[in-house]
Amino acid sequence: MKDTTKKLADLIYKAGITETAGSTHADISNVVCDSRKTTEGSLFVAIKGYTVDGHQYIDHAISSGARAVVCEVLPEKLIEGITYVRVDDTRKALGAIAANYYDDPSGKLQLIGVTGTNGKTTIVRMLYEVFTRMGHPCGMLSTISNIIADQQVGSDLTTPDVLTTNQYLSQMVSAGCRYAFMEVSSHALVQGRTEGIRFSGAVFTNLSNDHLDYHKSFKEYLKSKQKLFNTLDDKAFALTNLDDKNGIIMVQNTRADKKTYSLKAMADYKGKIMENRFSGMHMVIDKKDVWCKLTGTFNAYNVLAVYATGCMLGAGPDDLLTRISSCRSPEGRFDLMIGKNNVIGIVDYAHTPDALENVLQNIREVRTGNERLITVVGCGGNRDKGKRGTMAAIDASYSDKVIFTSDNPRYEEPEAIIEDMKSGLEINPALKSKHISIVRRDEAINVACVMATEGDIILVAGKGHEKYQEIKGVKHPFDDKATLQKLLNR
Repeated sequence: MKDTTKKLADLIYKAGITETAGSTHADISNVVCDSRKTTEGSLFVAIKGYTVDGHQYIDHAISSGARAVVCEVLPEKLIEGITYVRVDDTRKALGAIAANYYDDPSGKLQLIGVTGTNGKTTIVRMLYEVFTRMGHPCGMLSTISNIIADQQVGSDLTTPDVLTTNQYLSQMVSAGCRYAFMEVSSHALVQGRTEGIRFSGAVFTNLSNDHLDYHKSFKEYLKSKQKLFNTLDDKAFALTNLDDKNGIIMVQNTRADKKTYSLKAMADYKGKIMENRFSGMHMVIDKKDVWCKLTGTFNAYNVLAVYATGCMLGAGPDDLLTRISSCRSPEGRFDLMIGKNNVIGIVDYAHTPDALENVLQNIREVRTGNERLITVVGCGGNRDKGKRGTMAAIDASYSDKVIFTSDNPRYEEPEAIIEDMKSGLEINPALKSKHISIVRRDEAINVACVMATEGDIILVAGKGHEKYQEIKGVKHPFDDKATLQKLLNR
């Protein structure tokens, strides 16, 4: 954490104060929302979480050195020498405090947020690569990695907490970055992890059923994504996918400059696929030809979103297309490899019905039909159970053979998850005959490789870039890409 001392009064500016007890002129050396991270001179912000209420840890924070506390409910007993600040919403207050502590770094960057069910990682990574190759020091916050200029830092969440985000953005400013590109998840928007962060622009990719175990309904999921666009000011831009039925709804309340992109309809930025291969695709974007190393319709949308965003940020169209043509898919996103006997291996993060169908549809568009498609897939434990049968049915519909296996079972039994998946095949005996179940993921991938003959395609879906398998609270080392590559080259 940044080693800077600031006056409490400066930190709580615009934090929505309703009451104070004690001096607001106290010197604060650190801001925390986790009492375990408290050090001497800290400001502790008590957040009411979904499982834990930070108000229960106020005494612990004080005993660990906290000099001030921000809370929604004042403790019954106030300790002399400690300043208490009451606010209506500590999540919103933390956003303002974090921005104040780090000197409002998002206001010093061209920060672009990307949200939607699928495509966020690819778009953010491509934007980072494109602008870096144009000579601009950039920052990136994404699922696969966080990068400050050219230095990687830790990445545990799609969108970090608001303190960590401001810390990273501050480091980007210090490193001379002008642009920053950030994935913005629905969880982060609901949990206030983007409060107080100023976006220069936001991009909407698409929306399909996901995280309904958390959001409870598709309407609430949509509203969570919409929060990003509702917070934009009139100097920002809002770029939306016109081909998604939720695209216009997403930006209906924004004050930002609205722009659209599309492969099907008339839009501000229009693209078309001319040729599609496993090695890449030929597109026409705004009447200009470009060859991309990415492939498939879903990646065509990603490419178009990157192009449109670049144009909105003032880059030249020809320069953008030149840089885009050299970009590859991020690790674990339609990650292609060729093994012995010309067996094609693909690793993809697809873990939702929509994402899985996109990948399978892409393979169908490119394949000749003379080869077999063997898919290895599982579903995560302690997540939306409703999508398991749907994903299994989609997989079996597109594949010649499908192997159901363990993904990240977490605290569920893998066999029970597979049974939920198999329920999606009950309505169609033809689909049931295509599948086998192998609980161990390494064994499932091995069997797929044994089954494959010359020219066949193996898709391993669900985990993508992840280097672990989460079982009973423990993350065991496991890498789909490394496992598949090794077995393909035996």
